[in-house]
Amino acid sequence: MEPAEEQDAGNHTLLSELILSGLPSRPLLQHLLFFTICFIYSMTLIGNLLICMATAHPTLHKPMYFFLHVLSFLDISTASVVLPKMLVSTLSEDRSISYLGCVTQLYCVVFLASTEWYLLAAMAYDRYVAVCHTLRYPVVMSTRACLSMVLLSCCGGQVVSVVQTAWVFTLFFCGPRRINYFFCDIPPLVLLSCVDTSCYERQLISATVLVIFTPSCLILLSYTCIISSILRISPAESRHKTFSTCSSHLTVVTLYCASGILIYLQPKPSDSQETKKVLALVYTTVIPTLNPLIYSLTNKEVKEVLIRGMAVLMKK
Repeated sequence: MEPAEEQDAGNHTLLSELILSGLPSRPLLQHLLFFTICFIYSMTLIGNLLICMATAHPTLHKPMYFFLHVLSFLDISTASVVLPKMLVSTLSEDRSISYLGCVTQLYCVVFLASTEWYLLAAMAYDRYVAVCHTLRYPVVMSTRACLSMVLLSCCGGQVVSVVQTAWVFTLFFCGPRRINYFFCDIPPLVLLSCVDTSCYERQLISATVLVIFTPSCLILLSYTCIISSILRISPAESRHKTFSTCSSHLTVVTLYCASGILIYLQPKPSDSQETKKVLALVYTTVIPTLNPLIYSLTNKEVKEVLIRGMAVLMKK
Protein backbone atom coordinates (compact mmCIF):
# COMPACT_ATOMS: atom_id res chain seq x y z
CA MET A 1 0.00 0.00 0.00
CA GLU A 2 1.41 3.38 -1.05
CA PRO A 3 1.82 6.18 1.51
CA ALA A 4 -1.27 8.38 1.79
CA GLU A 5 -1.33 11.93 0.60
CA GLU A 6 -1.42 14.66 3.22
CA GLN A 7 -3.29 17.82 2.23
CA ASP A 8 -1.84 21.05 3.58
CA ALA A 9 -2.99 24.41 2.24
CA GLY A 10 -3.80 22.91 -1.13
CA ASN A 11 -0.48 21.12 -1.48
CA HIS A 12 -0.25 17.32 -1.63
CA THR A 13 2.68 15.68 0.16
CA LEU A 14 3.42 12.08 0.93
CA LEU A 15 2.53 11.08 4.47
CA SER A 16 5.53 8.90 5.29
CA GLU A 17 5.09 8.66 9.07
CA LEU A 18 2.73 9.38 11.96
CA ILE A 19 3.30 10.35 15.59
CA LEU A 20 1.82 8.27 18.43
CA SER A 21 1.03 10.46 21.44
CA GLY A 22 1.11 7.43 23.74
CA LEU A 23 -0.27 7.46 27.27
CA PRO A 24 -0.29 10.80 29.15
CA SER A 25 2.39 10.81 31.81
CA ARG A 26 4.65 13.29 33.57
CA PRO A 27 8.37 12.97 32.79
CA LEU A 28 9.10 11.75 36.32
CA LEU A 29 6.58 8.94 35.90
CA GLN A 30 7.83 7.72 32.53
CA HIS A 31 10.08 5.06 34.05
CA LEU A 32 7.30 3.85 36.34
CA LEU A 33 4.97 3.60 33.34
CA PHE A 34 7.65 1.72 31.40
CA PHE A 35 8.15 -0.88 34.15
CA THR A 36 4.38 -1.22 34.63
CA ILE A 37 3.85 -1.94 30.92
CA CYS A 38 6.85 -4.26 30.92
CA PHE A 39 5.41 -6.16 33.89
CA ILE A 40 2.00 -6.48 32.23
CA TYR A 41 3.58 -7.70 28.98
CA SER A 42 5.71 -10.24 30.88
CA MET A 43 2.66 -11.53 32.77
CA THR A 44 0.72 -11.79 29.50
CA LEU A 45 3.47 -13.84 27.87
CA ILE A 46 4.10 -16.08 30.89
CA GLY A 47 0.41 -16.66 31.69
CA ASN A 48 -0.66 -17.45 28.14
CA LEU A 49 2.41 -19.60 27.44
CA LEU A 50 1.56 -21.63 30.57
CA ILE A 51 -2.01 -22.07 29.29
CA CYS A 52 -0.66 -23.15 25.87
CA MET A 53 1.62 -25.72 27.51
CA ALA A 54 -1.12 -26.95 29.86
CA THR A 55 -3.69 -27.38 27.07
CA ALA A 56 -1.11 -29.34 25.05
CA HIS A 57 -1.05 -32.00 27.80
CA PRO A 58 -2.54 -35.37 26.69
CA THR A 59 -5.22 -35.27 29.42
CA LEU A 60 -6.56 -31.99 28.00
CA HIS A 61 -6.95 -33.06 24.38
CA LYS A 62 -10.56 -31.89 24.27
CA PRO A 63 -12.28 -29.30 22.01
CA MET A 64 -12.69 -26.77 24.84
CA TYR A 65 -8.96 -26.78 25.57
CA PHE A 66 -8.05 -26.73 21.89
CA PHE A 67 -10.01 -23.47 21.53
CA LEU A 68 -8.41 -22.15 24.72
CA HIS A 69 -4.97 -22.95 23.27
CA VAL A 70 -5.77 -20.87 20.17
CA LEU A 71 -7.23 -18.06 22.31
CA SER A 72 -4.01 -17.86 24.34
CA PHE A 73 -1.96 -17.69 21.13
CA LEU A 74 -4.14 -14.81 19.90
CA ASP A 75 -3.72 -12.99 23.22
CA ILE A 76 0.08 -13.32 22.99
CA SER A 77 -0.04 -12.01 19.42
CA THR A 78 -2.28 -9.04 20.31
CA ALA A 79 -0.01 -7.95 23.16
CA SER A 80 3.10 -8.41 20.98
CA VAL A 81 1.66 -6.23 18.20
CA VAL A 82 0.91 -3.31 20.55
CA LEU A 83 3.13 -3.36 23.64
CA PRO A 84 6.75 -3.51 22.29
CA LYS A 85 6.25 -0.29 20.30
CA MET A 86 4.53 1.22 23.32
CA LEU A 87 7.50 0.31 25.53
CA VAL A 88 9.95 1.97 23.13
CA SER A 89 7.79 5.10 22.84
CA THR A 90 7.48 5.44 26.61
CA LEU A 91 11.21 6.11 27.12
CA SER A 92 12.07 7.51 23.70
CA GLU A 93 11.49 11.06 22.49
CA ASP A 94 10.90 9.67 19.01
CA ARG A 95 7.31 8.41 19.01
CA SER A 96 6.99 8.22 15.25
CA ILE A 97 5.74 5.17 13.39
CA SER A 98 6.23 4.70 9.66
CA TYR A 99 3.24 4.70 7.34
CA LEU A 100 3.83 1.06 6.46
CA GLY A 101 4.31 0.24 10.15
CA CYS A 102 0.97 1.87 10.97
CA VAL A 103 -0.79 -0.05 8.18
CA THR A 104 0.73 -3.32 9.41
CA GLN A 105 -0.15 -2.65 13.05
CA LEU A 106 -3.75 -1.74 12.23
CA TYR A 107 -4.14 -4.80 10.01
CA CYS A 108 -2.79 -7.12 12.74
CA VAL A 109 -4.88 -5.57 15.53
CA VAL A 110 -8.13 -5.80 13.54
CA PHE A 111 -7.33 -9.33 12.32
CA LEU A 112 -6.55 -10.63 15.81
CA ALA A 113 -9.52 -8.89 17.45
CA SER A 114 -11.99 -10.09 14.78
CA THR A 115 -10.63 -13.63 14.85
CA GLU A 116 -10.91 -13.67 18.64
CA TRP A 117 -14.57 -12.66 18.52
CA TYR A 118 -15.43 -15.44 16.07
CA LEU A 119 -13.42 -17.88 18.18
CA LEU A 120 -15.38 -16.87 21.31
CA ALA A 121 -18.58 -17.68 19.42
CA ALA A 122 -17.14 -21.10 18.48
CA MET A 123 -16.24 -21.69 22.14
CA ALA A 124 -19.83 -20.84 23.16
CA TYR A 125 -21.14 -23.35 20.61
CA ASP A 126 -18.76 -25.95 22.04
CA ARG A 127 -20.20 -25.40 25.54
CA TYR A 128 -23.75 -25.53 24.13
CA VAL A 129 -23.16 -28.93 22.52
CA ALA A 130 -21.36 -30.22 25.64
CA VAL A 131 -24.24 -29.28 27.97
CA CYS A 132 -27.34 -29.62 25.77
CA HIS A 133 -26.29 -32.52 23.52
CA THR A 134 -23.86 -34.43 25.71
CA LEU A 135 -24.23 -37.81 23.98
CA ARG A 136 -23.61 -36.30 20.52
CA TYR A 137 -20.69 -34.13 21.71
CA PRO A 138 -17.81 -36.39 20.50
CA VAL A 139 -19.39 -36.64 17.04
CA VAL A 140 -20.41 -32.99 16.60
CA MET A 141 -17.20 -31.52 18.04
CA SER A 142 -14.77 -33.76 16.19
CA THR A 143 -11.17 -32.75 15.48
CA ARG A 144 -12.15 -31.84 11.93
CA ALA A 145 -15.05 -29.67 13.14
CA CYS A 146 -12.82 -27.83 15.63
CA LEU A 147 -10.14 -27.15 13.03
CA SER A 148 -12.82 -25.93 10.60
CA MET A 149 -14.19 -23.50 13.20
CA VAL A 150 -10.74 -22.06 13.90
CA LEU A 151 -10.03 -21.77 10.18
CA LEU A 152 -13.37 -20.02 9.56
CA SER A 153 -12.63 -17.64 12.45
CA CYS A 154 -9.28 -16.76 10.87
CA CYS A 155 -10.84 -16.31 7.43
CA GLY A 156 -13.52 -14.03 8.89
CA GLY A 157 -10.85 -12.01 10.69
CA GLN A 158 -8.81 -11.79 7.49
CA VAL A 159 -11.73 -10.44 5.45
CA VAL A 160 -12.70 -7.85 8.08
CA SER A 161 -9.09 -6.74 8.54
CA VAL A 162 -8.35 -6.32 4.83
CA VAL A 163 -11.55 -4.35 4.23
CA GLN A 164 -11.16 -2.08 7.29
CA THR A 165 -7.46 -1.40 6.70
CA ALA A 166 -8.07 -0.60 3.03
CA TRP A 167 -10.96 1.73 3.90
CA VAL A 168 -9.00 3.66 6.53
CA PHE A 169 -5.89 4.18 4.41
CA THR A 170 -7.80 5.34 1.34
CA LEU A 171 -8.87 8.41 3.37
CA PHE A 172 -6.96 11.68 2.92
CA PHE A 173 -5.09 12.73 6.07
CA CYS A 174 -4.37 16.38 6.79
CA GLY A 175 -3.35 18.71 9.58
CA PRO A 176 -1.24 17.32 12.45
CA ARG A 177 0.20 13.86 11.97
CA ARG A 178 -0.19 13.12 15.69
CA ILE A 179 -2.44 10.21 16.63
CA ASN A 180 -4.00 10.68 20.06
CA TYR A 181 -3.49 7.00 20.85
CA PHE A 182 -0.75 4.55 21.79
CA PHE A 183 -1.12 2.41 18.66
CA CYS A 184 -2.64 2.68 15.19
CA ASP A 185 -6.36 2.02 15.51
CA ILE A 186 -9.43 2.97 13.49
CA PRO A 187 -11.09 5.71 15.65
CA PRO A 188 -8.01 7.98 16.03
CA LEU A 189 -7.02 7.54 12.37
CA VAL A 190 -10.50 8.56 11.22
CA LEU A 191 -10.13 11.79 13.24
CA LEU A 192 -7.04 12.72 11.16
CA SER A 193 -9.00 12.67 7.91
CA CYS A 194 -9.77 15.96 6.20
CA VAL A 195 -12.68 14.57 4.15
CA ASP A 196 -16.25 13.71 5.08
CA THR A 197 -16.08 10.33 6.86
CA SER A 198 -19.81 9.87 7.53
CA CYS A 199 -20.01 7.11 4.91
CA TYR A 200 -17.03 5.35 6.43
CA GLU A 201 -18.49 5.71 9.94
CA ARG A 202 -21.68 3.97 8.82
CA GLN A 203 -19.58 1.22 7.29
CA LEU A 204 -17.58 0.91 10.52
CA ILE A 205 -20.77 0.56 12.56
CA SER A 206 -21.88 -2.18 10.15
CA ALA A 207 -18.54 -3.92 10.61
CA THR A 208 -18.90 -3.59 14.41
CA VAL A 209 -22.29 -5.29 14.17
CA LEU A 210 -20.77 -8.05 12.04
CA VAL A 211 -17.71 -8.61 14.24
CA ILE A 212 -19.10 -7.97 17.74
CA PHE A 213 -22.89 -8.10 17.77
CA THR A 214 -23.34 -11.16 15.55
CA PRO A 215 -20.99 -13.38 17.61
CA SER A 216 -22.49 -11.84 20.79
CA CYS A 217 -26.00 -12.85 19.67
CA LEU A 218 -24.80 -16.39 18.94
CA ILE A 219 -23.09 -16.50 22.35
CA LEU A 220 -26.24 -15.16 24.06
CA LEU A 221 -28.40 -17.73 22.27
CA SER A 222 -26.00 -20.54 23.24
CA TYR A 223 -25.97 -19.52 26.89
CA THR A 224 -29.75 -19.11 26.98
CA CYS A 225 -30.03 -22.76 25.92
CA ILE A 226 -27.24 -23.76 28.33
CA ILE A 227 -28.85 -22.06 31.34
CA SER A 228 -32.22 -23.55 30.45
CA SER A 229 -30.66 -27.02 30.39
CA ILE A 230 -28.71 -26.44 33.61
CA LEU A 231 -31.87 -25.39 35.50
CA ARG A 232 -33.40 -28.76 34.67
CA ILE A 233 -30.45 -30.60 36.23
CA SER A 234 -30.70 -31.87 39.78
CA PRO A 235 -29.29 -31.81 42.39
CA ALA A 236 -27.97 -28.26 42.83
CA GLU A 237 -24.39 -29.53 43.14
CA SER A 238 -24.54 -30.97 39.62
CA ARG A 239 -25.92 -27.68 38.31
CA HIS A 240 -23.03 -25.78 39.85
CA LYS A 241 -20.47 -28.21 38.42
CA THR A 242 -21.95 -27.94 34.93
CA PHE A 243 -22.13 -24.14 34.98
CA SER A 244 -18.56 -23.87 36.29
CA THR A 245 -17.32 -25.22 32.92
CA CYS A 246 -18.93 -22.17 31.23
CA SER A 247 -18.31 -19.39 33.76
CA SER A 248 -14.75 -18.59 32.65
CA HIS A 249 -15.78 -18.21 29.01
CA LEU A 250 -18.76 -16.06 29.96
CA THR A 251 -16.51 -13.76 32.04
CA VAL A 252 -14.06 -13.28 29.14
CA VAL A 253 -16.90 -12.58 26.68
CA THR A 254 -18.35 -9.92 29.01
CA LEU A 255 -14.98 -8.13 29.27
CA TYR A 256 -14.42 -8.14 25.50
CA CYS A 257 -17.99 -7.14 24.70
CA ALA A 258 -18.09 -4.16 27.07
CA SER A 259 -14.79 -2.63 25.94
CA GLY A 260 -15.15 -3.48 22.22
CA ILE A 261 -18.61 -1.93 21.83
CA LEU A 262 -17.63 1.27 23.67
CA ILE A 263 -14.52 1.72 21.50
CA TYR A 264 -15.90 1.05 18.01
CA LEU A 265 -19.61 1.86 18.11
CA GLN A 266 -19.04 5.65 18.00
CA PRO A 267 -15.76 6.29 16.16
CA LYS A 268 -15.95 10.05 15.60
CA PRO A 269 -16.47 12.14 18.76
CA SER A 270 -13.12 13.54 19.86
CA ASP A 271 -14.31 14.32 23.38
CA SER A 272 -14.39 10.61 24.16
CA GLN A 273 -10.89 9.87 22.86
CA GLU A 274 -9.29 9.72 26.31
CA THR A 275 -11.97 7.30 27.49
CA LYS A 276 -11.47 5.18 24.38
CA LYS A 277 -7.73 5.22 24.97
CA VAL A 278 -8.25 3.72 28.43
CA LEU A 279 -10.70 1.14 27.05
CA ALA A 280 -8.24 0.23 24.29
CA LEU A 281 -5.56 -0.25 26.93
CA VAL A 282 -7.88 -2.64 28.77
CA TYR A 283 -8.76 -4.44 25.53
CA THR A 284 -5.19 -4.93 24.30
CA THR A 285 -3.25 -5.36 27.55
CA VAL A 286 -5.36 -6.05 30.63
CA ILE A 287 -7.76 -8.65 29.18
CA PRO A 288 -4.98 -10.79 27.60
CA THR A 289 -3.28 -10.71 31.02
CA LEU A 290 -6.46 -11.67 32.89
CA ASN A 291 -7.52 -14.49 30.53
CA PRO A 292 -4.97 -17.04 31.85
CA LEU A 293 -5.95 -16.20 35.44
CA ILE A 294 -9.66 -16.52 34.68
CA TYR A 295 -9.30 -19.88 32.93
CA SER A 296 -6.76 -21.37 35.34
CA LEU A 297 -8.49 -20.30 38.56
CA THR A 298 -11.97 -21.42 37.48
CA ASN A 299 -10.97 -24.63 35.67
CA LYS A 300 -10.00 -27.58 37.86
CA GLU A 301 -8.38 -29.62 35.07
CA VAL A 302 -6.12 -26.77 33.89
CA LYS A 303 -5.20 -26.01 37.49
CA GLU A 304 -4.24 -29.64 38.17
CA VAL A 305 -2.05 -29.88 35.06
CA LEU A 306 -0.26 -26.62 35.94
CA ILE A 307 0.33 -27.77 39.54
CA ARG A 308 1.67 -31.15 38.38
CA GLY A 309 3.93 -29.42 35.88
CA MET A 310 5.31 -27.06 38.51
CA ALA A 311 5.89 -30.00 40.88
CA VAL A 312 7.90 -31.82 38.20
CA LEU A 313 10.00 -28.71 37.54
CA MET A 314 10.70 -28.22 41.25
CA LYS A 315 11.88 -31.84 41.60
CA LYS A 316 14.38 -31.31 38.78
